[in-house]
Amino acid sequence: MVKDVTCEYRSEALGIGAERPQFSWRIESDRRGTQQSAYRLRVAGSDGDFGSPLWDTGRVDSEQSIQLSYDGPKLASRTRYYYQAMAWNQSGDPSDWSETSWFETGLLGSDEWTARWITPDPREIDPQSEASYLLRKGFALDKEIASARIYATAAGVYELFVNGEPVSEDLLAPGWTSYSSRLQYQTYEVTGLLRQGSNAIGIHLGDGWYRSGLGFEGKNFRYGEHRAALVQLHVAYQDGTEAVISTDDSWKAQIGPVLYSTIYHGETYDARRELTGWAGPDFDEDEWKPVEALDLKTDVLAAQENWPTRVTETIRPVASFVTPAGDHVLDLGQNMVGRMRFTVTAPAGTSIVLSHAEVLGQDGNIYFGNLRSARQQVSYTAKGEGAESYAPHFSFMGFRYVKVEGFPGAENGLPLDAFAGEVMHSDMEPTGTFECSDERVNRLQANIKWGQRGNFLDVPTDCPQRDERLGWTGDAQVFISTALFNYQGAPFFTKWLRDLKAEQHADGGVPFVIPDVIGGANSAAWSDAAVICPWTVYQYYGDRRLLAEQFESMKAWVEFIRAQGEQEYLWTTGFHFGDWLALDAKENSYIGATPRELVATAYYAYSARIVRDAAQVLGRTEDARRYGELHRHVVQAFRDEFMSPNGRMTAPTQTAHVLALMFDLAGEQVRGRVARDLNELIAENGCHLTTGFVGTPYLCFALSQNGYHDTAVKLLLQTSYPGWLYSVSKGATTIWEHWDSIKDDGSFWSDDMNSFNHYSYGAVGDWMYRKVAGLDMDAAVPAFKRIRIEPMFGMNKLTHARTSHLSMYGRIESGWGIENGKQIEVTVRIPANCTAEVILRGAAIADLKEGGQLVGTVEGIRSAVDTPTGAKLEIGSGTYRFAYENGEIFRNRYNADSKLEELLADEAAAGVLQRHIPQALTGPAIHFVKKLSVQQVFENPMSAMTEEQFNAILSDLAAIG
Repeated sequence: MVKDVTCEYRSEALGIGAERPQFSWRIESDRRGTQQSAYRLRVAGSDGDFGSPLWDTGRVDSEQSIQLSYDGPKLASRTRYYYQAMAWNQSGDPSDWSETSWFETGLLGSDEWTARWITPDPREIDPQSEASYLLRKGFALDKEIASARIYATAAGVYELFVNGEPVSEDLLAPGWTSYSSRLQYQTYEVTGLLRQGSNAIGIHLGDGWYRSGLGFEGKNFRYGEHRAALVQLHVAYQDGTEAVISTDDSWKAQIGPVLYSTIYHGETYDARRELTGWAGPDFDEDEWKPVEALDLKTDVLAAQENWPTRVTETIRPVASFVTPAGDHVLDLGQNMVGRMRFTVTAPAGTSIVLSHAEVLGQDGNIYFGNLRSARQQVSYTAKGEGAESYAPHFSFMGFRYVKVEGFPGAENGLPLDAFAGEVMHSDMEPTGTFECSDERVNRLQANIKWGQRGNFLDVPTDCPQRDERLGWTGDAQVFISTALFNYQGAPFFTKWLRDLKAEQHADGGVPFVIPDVIGGANSAAWSDAAVICPWTVYQYYGDRRLLAEQFESMKAWVEFIRAQGEQEYLWTTGFHFGDWLALDAKENSYIGATPRELVATAYYAYSARIVRDAAQVLGRTEDARRYGELHRHVVQAFRDEFMSPNGRMTAPTQTAHVLALMFDLAGEQVRGRVARDLNELIAENGCHLTTGFVGTPYLCFALSQNGYHDTAVKLLLQTSYPGWLYSVSKGATTIWEHWDSIKDDGSFWSDDMNSFNHYSYGAVGDWMYRKVAGLDMDAAVPAFKRIRIEPMFGMNKLTHARTSHLSMYGRIESGWGIENGKQIEVTVRIPANCTAEVILRGAAIADLKEGGQLVGTVEGIRSAVDTPTGAKLEIGSGTYRFAYENGEIFRNRYNADSKLEELLADEAAAGVLQRHIPQALTGPAIHFVKKLSVQQVFENPMSAMTEEQFNAILSDLAAIG
């Protein structure tokens, strides 16, 4: 069955700007091993007649079911098209046609905009006024209406009304883009809001990102001095004619009840200034002021690309209390991003002030210090006409606690049912889950997702509360894989990457933040987002179009690096953030001890490799050869400069070792040495990390992939500072910017940079999903077409873990559990039209069962072989439940309290083991011995031990050898 057929990631895509949109679908089947062998896709015109389709692929023999580009006649603007898909399985059996879906084009050419940009006449209303504008137009429709669409945008942010009703649930439209180069417009279906006769359009226009002032204190950046709106309504009549109502100088303007509203500081609202019915057709506009047309550009307009910002959840306060300072405070129970809505009955002129904060101070008072200059404050003046409900229109806050002043009756306690937190972010579909036996880790996963929601409000911001909230490239690139696992982020990053490309400098340099409002550029690991992010989007969604679109930008960034300094294959010049906020930094420094030129050259190699791989995907043979050669040279230069021939890193930091391992800079002959040294650095630090923004996202991967998964799990479960569960132990409900944002004594890290909602360190989620739960992709086949399942279990610290991801092909699941320390069960779900490699550590084919049967007789299992690691299976689609005994091999490898490890820790045992390890012992046995006790086995002096101890060791070695 063909299901979930989408165009541009949406089943009903209104107002798209793609001239060759891409289609995808999923296949559902009860039969294991189902593969698509052929497909047929057809697109009908606005009449929906599939008997005479606009485009019909006919039967195409192919497994392709995602990102199929339209290749029919040129699409017309403002037109709805319908589409269906069907498929054949590997046996040649056809499916039925899918349900019919549709997409509708927007205005595909800038010359189709007849509307004018309008703003209040400056002779009547001060253009520098902080108050929001109300703009309206009354008009008549004299025929029976067939359909109607509005195309709208703003220099600022806007709310749009037709006949007094909001046209959508979208907030803060048109979003934040690189306005001088790209400005999104939105398309709204408004047929049901119009009527024959008198009608009206209303626009509520605020500053938003356009005029709020952005950047750091004292350096506020504004895109323009005038808020303005651009609206074009097209009404199709039943008789085939059309009416167009556009913004022009016939519109009227007035000041609205929002007296002040900015991104950082909040909103001031005077309900006494509300104008009832102002967006309706019968409103008396005689007192309203004229508008003027502005000469702003329309050639920068782009159809909406990102998911719209909306309220996605409502949270009620869990408590109210009075602080030692006497403040009345609400506790939402969750650090969230959005706005507070409240309902109040109060005399006219009553002033209610809400001040938002993330945490309480050591003294129990609400803490605003980390907001810096951002006020995050909402002021409301009641009109005194019964129950009044209000939430800010053009601002958002990052908060858990709300100080409430002036609310009637607060002396008897704030009424919890009068308040609600409305969670706001880009309305992405959730696609990922993770759950395990440790509730603290489950809280960490929740914190990761809340951090993403809070910071994915139209752009991937670093923090949502203080006077920053910027699209930092470094944060985005380290977190993007975790982000795309948890939420459908293709439109989100497509829009942001187009802004990155637009902001890229002529010499290929890339700003620190996108959109760029601070001016800095070209730091390694930050600007590498130009390469890493489009490649990661391709890996998750198979979107070759976006990869091709960004490819010149990717190349330009690598060529920028190549041009720096006098050494072509090293990057040793310029400013770099380095391993930002690493704990091995010098006193009073934010930059870690790992040399910045090492970090820069490592990322130089990584980006060159990705550009090579992207060129191969795009069929750009010469580019693939050129960047493959560049990559080899940079890797060799890195080794010559930062590593000894025997694999000792010149910089004895955790991050230096992590980068050498993760970016394949350490050759196979020395990887073991680098991994061992990394493990020892962590052990010497009491099994704690010292890594910052650069090293932390890869740390656990570097350990797990090189024989030290036990150390990685211990790091995950570390509750003392620094560690992921330290913040959980302190009650965190999002990811912190600093490992010790709140210290053990309850005091805070410095006010100058201490966000309690900063998603970067949440990148550990990627490792949790891929290694702990074991759900990974084959990097050579994008979008999880070929899946890799290899749970690494949990060193007896975890008894189960499971994860799922809704991929382009369907839902994938990987989960495992251990019963009584003996029976291992692994559950796998593979969607149709996909295959998977499954590696079950410690399993043997002879004893492995699926659904109660030995695997050799099970449908859907294409092959099964034993390997030194365990059983390796090739399987087709379907749900599988594998079971096997947790034998001696598993216990020795994964139980930190096992007999063997205890013996190896004994000096006498170590000495005898050193004498008796056969020189020919290789593979898993020697790897295991090295992993468990490198120093004890290979460095301690020989000594005697009991025969019983020695025989036990030999028995254990025989079991794994």
